[in-house]
Amino acid sequence: MGLVAVAAIGVSLVLDLLFEEFPDRVHPVALFGRIVGRFDRPWSHPRLVGIIVALGLPLGAAVLGGVLTELVSRHHSALGGSIAALALFATVSLRMLLSVATDVLSKIEMNIERARTAIRGLVGRETADLSAGELRSGVVESIAENLADGLVAPLLAFVLGVQFTLGVGVAVTVWVKAVNTLDSMLGYRSKPVGWGSARLDDAVMWLPARISAVLIALAGGSPAVLARAWKWRTEPSSPNSGWPMATLAAVLDVELRKPATYVLNPNAELPTTEDTHRGVRVIGTAGLLSFFLAGVAAWF
Repeated sequence: MGLVAVAAIGVSLVLDLLFEEFPDRVHPVALFGRIVGRFDRPWSHPRLVGIIVALGLPLGAAVLGGVLTELVSRHHSALGGSIAALALFATVSLRMLLSVATDVLSKIEMNIERARTAIRGLVGRETADLSAGELRSGVVESIAENLADGLVAPLLAFVLGVQFTLGVGVAVTVWVKAVNTLDSMLGYRSKPVGWGSARLDDAVMWLPARISAVLIALAGGSPAVLARAWKWRTEPSSPNSGWPMATLAAVLDVELRKPATYVLNPNAELPTTEDTHRGVRVIGTAGLLSFFLAGVAAWF
């Protein structure tokens, strides 16, 4: 089982580096998102509906993926491993995150108006009046937070689940990704139906966010920055996102700012282009370190 799990992690990394994502029309997460979208409307009892959605949809997706993997792997371990690799490929994202960040960064230098539009794929804030430094801050914040959401969380789920069976590993991975997808689509204050999704995501992301902070510090070559980042970790309202963002702010020694919401490392300057490129490299290194450590953990 250890070898199959390690192979699944390795193949998912190769697929991520080569192809970035499944085509949108067949992407399992996109298909799940279309189902979620049907619940994004007013309800007479939005919190109750939201709790049912938060509990039911991820569980259904997890059971489907886990049972399929388990049935196949019992008869053909290599084929089961292939399904696990595809499930991981669908749920993790490293190259796409770095590609989008690099694309937005290049637009900031060439055409700030286009950058203000392009960055909406990374951040959930009003971008029309952001300066170049604030746009670069948004890029840095997003890649730090998405390291936890889009990579560390599903890899950690797989490693924990595969200690039982390959099917459990896939099921837990799918469940975590589904919970995060629900939060990203519904978990806003303006959407009462998303209250349950947001609270569940807060619980699920507690450990991945803190592991991500450690990985960022290691990738930046400065484990001691965790002590500095500790001071700013609670500035964002999220109980989790402040950890990786504050750590990357400390590694780069830059200020990260969401206007009228929070400021991390307030005595520094907003990121320069060079700072932001370095941030992308640090997150890339942390991502590769995540895959490596997941492989080691799955083996043992």
